Amino acid sequence: MISKMQENGLTSIDINPFFLEYTTPFQVPPFDKITIEHFMPAVEEGMKQQVEAIAAICSENNAPTFENIIEALESSGDLLTRVCSVFFNLASAHTSPEIEKLSQVIAPKLSGHGDDIYLNSDLFEKVKTINEQQQDLKLSNEQKRLLEKTYKAFVRSGANLDADQQVKMREINKELSVLTVQFGQNLLAETNLFELIVEDEKDLAGLPSSIIASASNAAKDSGHEEKWKFTLHNPSVMPFLQYAENRALREKMFKGYINRCNNNDERDNKEIVSRIATLRSERAQLLGYKTHADFVLEESMAKTPDQAYDLLNRLWKAALPVAKLEAEEMQKLVDKEGKGDRLEGWDWSYYADKVRKEKYNYDAEELRPYFKLENVRDGIFHVVQKLYGLTFTEIKDIPKYHPDVVAYEVNEADGTHTGIFYMDFHSRTSKRGGAWMTSYRKQSVKNDQQISPIVANVCNFAKPAGGQPALLTADEVETFFHEFGHALHGLLSKVHYETLSGTSVPRDFVELPSQVMEHWAFEPEVLKFYAKHYETGEVIPTELVEKMKNASRFNQGFGTVEYLAASFLDMSYHTISSGQKLDTTAFENEKMESLGLISQIPPRYRSTYFQHIFSGGYSAGYYSYIWSEVLDSDAFAAFKEAGNIFDPAIAKSFRTNILAKGGTEEPMTLYKAFRGREPEVKYLLENRGLDKAV
Repeated sequence: MISKMQENGLTSIDINPFFLEYTTPFQVPPFDKITIEHFMPAVEEGMKQQVEAIAAICSENNAPTFENIIEALESSGDLLTRVCSVFFNLASAHTSPEIEKLSQVIAPKLSGHGDDIYLNSDLFEKVKTINEQQQDLKLSNEQKRLLEKTYKAFVRSGANLDADQQVKMREINKELSVLTVQFGQNLLAETNLFELIVEDEKDLAGLPSSIIASASNAAKDSGHEEKWKFTLHNPSVMPFLQYAENRALREKMFKGYINRCNNNDERDNKEIVSRIATLRSERAQLLGYKTHADFVLEESMAKTPDQAYDLLNRLWKAALPVAKLEAEEMQKLVDKEGKGDRLEGWDWSYYADKVRKEKYNYDAEELRPYFKLENVRDGIFHVVQKLYGLTFTEIKDIPKYHPDVVAYEVNEADGTHTGIFYMDFHSRTSKRGGAWMTSYRKQSVKNDQQISPIVANVCNFAKPAGGQPALLTADEVETFFHEFGHALHGLLSKVHYETLSGTSVPRDFVELPSQVMEHWAFEPEVLKFYAKHYETGEVIPTELVEKMKNASRFNQGFGTVEYLAASFLDMSYHTISSGQKLDTTAFENEKMESLGLISQIPPRYRSTYFQHIFSGGYSAGYYSYIWSEVLDSDAFAAFKEAGNIFDPAIAKSFRTNILAKGGTEEPMTLYKAFRGREPEVKYLLENRGLDKAV
């Protein structure tokens, strides 16, 4: 059988490429030589090499030192890191049945391997010895931070538990590793399975021509000639809900979207959700924490669930009344049509668009011709060059994991090499939903040599259709800027140890570099550079920019409430007590009712497709986006107050104190070094138009 990778031009070689030093440009992974058959042997060899390295650390006869224990542990596992970075990135960005099957095998093996390290009593004793001696050691701040993180990693993994408790810990970790993989695979399969085939052209009424063209291409690709296919991928479902006049079809799309993995079939995630939440609670209790949220947030800026809840509750009180007013306004528009309909969830985007047009004479589709993908990309490059002096040069002759991927060399203003940046823009069935930044190699220093980063942005923009280039929505432009901010965090890291590099920071701090980048997206002087009509080259008209600005706070009640509802849902799952058994549907309904969430607004992510928290590393951390928004709103205000959104001194400070530092210091320490004070929430409330409601 030919694997998916072989179909895409990846062929087998006699020697596993992971076992060789990469001879590719900039030593990027040799994607063109890697096949599915190479992963398992490389994972096993990587684990074996790390086991041998740790055995050597444990048998070290000399007195324990930072170098022979902490640094030696830090440098162990290089091969395993290298192969896993490729495997798990492909599992998200370009999976296949073979990769999915292998994920279910590799995940529990890696879980057991991690437990073997962190539950190794001999190794822990040596780490503990160094930790106890740190006051007498002449360590740099970064070394102290690495020591602290290393010691905590052992304790938080169960190193202080007794033998029976450690056995239980291993069992929980192994089961969780399988369940989280299963959750994500079910969601991808369910999302890919749904299709709405439109046969009558009149059912396309209201939809923009670009969306119709994409749907026509999708239908042809699926063997449906002279029909139109809509899916649950965001570039398809979201504009359908916003523009389609056919209410029955909107309802079908909406219900298909919010009921993903909740259909009592082989892809149903309800039992998985319940089991994951229960296991996480049991593990937290085992480690001496009240709840999983207490365990997670100990290492965050929020520190405690109460602190996270404080922010969520404050914003909820401000946003819910606004959302209710928005619903009333839209209901009036529904009533004018005289059909006797009650506003429902599948109506919200449709009527919100109508109200927006009526109140602000603003149609978001008017923007799309000015947001050609390549122009937006160049606009981001322009912003980053003005802020940090970086340049981006496309590299053609370099291995890529998919033909759609584009690669760039990133250099400083003086030509110094900074890193390699991959961009993967378009939706496909082999890619999970959403958008994200990832690393194939993190910045670090090894053997006194600078190791430059290899990072990627992965998005799900619609492919060009109907003879047009790829034209983005305003939301997609914002997403592009957002993910690029994450990429900068990885690219501009200047630390010594990989464990502390780039985005290796608490969840409620990691979104600061990404979200602050969003602020430049629609600044007038930035728009003048990149927002040019794809046919005429005309710069976006000032009046259209003004309309966009005037409408920017519209529907913020909805946007804030749906996000906060998901954040509350996340916290609710992860503040359950140990042993509590959940009925997923009843649990979600009860929590949303207790908040007073109105029926027309579901949480942004319902339980069965909440990938961030059940398969994506954000458990008890989805609140992080709004926490970081307090930071990013405050941070961008520094540029605005200076009267120059490219102020060189402020940009340098942000780069030096935030982007370059990774996880080498406490986040608030880094932020205060940049801003001179702690952040203020008022800027977030002003940006969302919620300040009057507080």
